[in-house]
Amino acid sequence: MITRERAKAEVERVAGKAVRKAAHAVGREDLAVKGAALEARGRARRVKEKTKDRFR
Repeated sequence: MITRERAKAEVERVAGKAVRKAAHAVGREDLAVKGAALEARGRARRVKEKTKDRFR
């Protein structure tokens, strides 16, 4: 279960980064903001999973 949640967090972070960079490349700042938010959510989930590992 832990591995699955970590993978989800990492995929979310990487997808957000890709969306953000692609949006910047084509000049879509509104989409770049959504990509940045997705990336931040993935980072937050990754931190949450690391914290859960410390207390197990």
